[in-house]
Parts: sequence; C-alpha cells; structure tokens
Amino acid sequence: MAQLQQMKCEACRAGAPTVTDEEREEYQKQVPDWHIVERDGIPRLERVFTVKDFATALALANKVGVIAEEEGHHPALLTEWGKLTVTWWTHKIRGLHRNDFIMAAKTDKAYASLK
Repeated sequence: MAQLQQMKCEACRAGAPTVTDEEREEYQKQVPDWHIVERDGIPRLERVFTVKDFATALALANKVGVIAEEEGHHPALLTEWGKLTVTWWTHKIRGLHRNDFIMAAKTDKAYASLK
C-alpha cells in the first residue's frame, strides 16, 4: 500500500463509499496516534497534539490549514494553550474516507516539522 503522506485527496461526492473495516485497519497502521471517535452518529478521526504554548498550537493550526486548502479537505481545529485537537471526517458521506487518513498522515508530518 502506498504511504498515506505521499497520496493526494480525491474529489469526494455524496454517496461515495466510506472506508471498509479492512481499509480502516490498514490505514490506521500508518497513523497509529489517531483515534476514531463518534459524534452525532458520525465516525471521525481525531488526535490531540501537545505543544509548548499557544503560539506553537496556532502555528500548527496554520500549517494544517495550508495543507487543507491545498488538498481541498478541511478539518475541525480546536486551538488551546499547549495543544491542538484536529478532527478529520468527510462531511458529504457522514463518515470516514481514505482522504481523512491521508490528511491525518499529512498532519502528523506537519507536527513533526515543528520539532
């Protein structure tokens, strides 16, 4: 399987299939620090990034924002002092798509670049 960080998001339409259990398991191996949470009946991929202060959390949020714009896929971001919570899911299909795992991997890479 290709490395998620190297992949590009594909345009997703309403009615596109969500990831299968097998795909989810395989993709999660590449983003092991992410957890699947369910809110409003929708599975989402989420990770809390711990950083040294608010300015660093904001810098990471901005990096994720740039990547999101480049890929045309946008997360929920909660910026707080010392942490950033990033949540990915595909609104059009009310669930998880491969794009969410791709973006999680790209978010991990952005976080690693701050260190």
